[in-house]
Amino acid sequence: MALLLNEADVRGILTMPMALDAVEEIFRRLADARAMVHSRRRLSLPDKAYLHYMAGADVTGGYCGLKIYNSVRGALRFIVPLFRSATGKLVALLEADYLGQMRTGAASGVATKYMARPESRAVGIIGTGLQARTQLEAVIAVRTIQTIRAFGRDPERRLKFAREMTERLGVRVEPVSCAQEAVRDADIVVTSTTSSQPVLEGGWIAQGAHINAIGANFPQKRELDEDAVRRCGLIVVDSREQSRLEAGDLIAVLGDDPARWEAVRELSDIVAAHLAGRTHTHQITLFKSNGVAVEDVAVAARVFEYAEQHGIGQHVAFGED
Repeated sequence: MALLLNEADVRGILTMPMALDAVEEIFRRLADARAMVHSRRRLSLPDKAYLHYMAGADVTGGYCGLKIYNSVRGALRFIVPLFRSATGKLVALLEADYLGQMRTGAASGVATKYMARPESRAVGIIGTGLQARTQLEAVIAVRTIQTIRAFGRDPERRLKFAREMTERLGVRVEPVSCAQEAVRDADIVVTSTTSSQPVLEGGWIAQGAHINAIGANFPQKRELDEDAVRRCGLIVVDSREQSRLEAGDLIAVLGDDPARWEAVRELSDIVAAHLAGRTHTHQITLFKSNGVAVEDVAVAARVFEYAEQHGIGQHVAFGED
């Protein structure tokens, strides 16, 4: 019997501490091949529709699975089928919109934990959508943040975001009228947009800042201009292979030069202490997040195990002998 977990089930179970712990551990396992990941692939359909699919495995945990989602006329729908790797049995099928938001936030939280200066207190965020919410939630969980400035293009949405996140986080979120004002003197900068053109310029970034760039995962899209990327003394990704396919921010600067890409580090090596998260206090660091399927598998496994223990979800006969 497979366990069916809908969005309401996942929302009722998954917390940011749970997601942070799962994502941090899976990156540690990636560093020594106790986890595996295959990069995202996309099937382009008529009318600007896509089917996206990506795979990962937690060898130590005994799970493997996929994230599958489509995007049609602006609407996205996500599912994660989760399998026992030892038996091949489908153990759960999860709706995964909220799960994806949380694991993306958690990846930035883990990067911030290892890469941002410990004394970081000020956050600037560009973007006020659903992903921006979990970005702030994760950063707040790993650093003692005192001030947050937020910019989004829609003034009403920006005000609503600031009010809601101030109440949710217990830290005042100040809405500001331009992106430059949001990131001015920020210790931690987050870009969480759907923009195809850069929203963050290199000249705005303070010395010693850490950047989490999460929005652009098509080769033709960028959130950071070339100067912003070049100013970073350390560039870290969740997967170098996947980044070479779809991280437009980096592709614009590094092209297809293998030597330049070799200088880009993977978050797994930093979490596993194979590499330092920063080498000095004035260094600007960048985590370019594309989102890898092993994050989804790790978080889905935590949600599934909690649901099994607490009788949540619906068991369905699927793939039974």
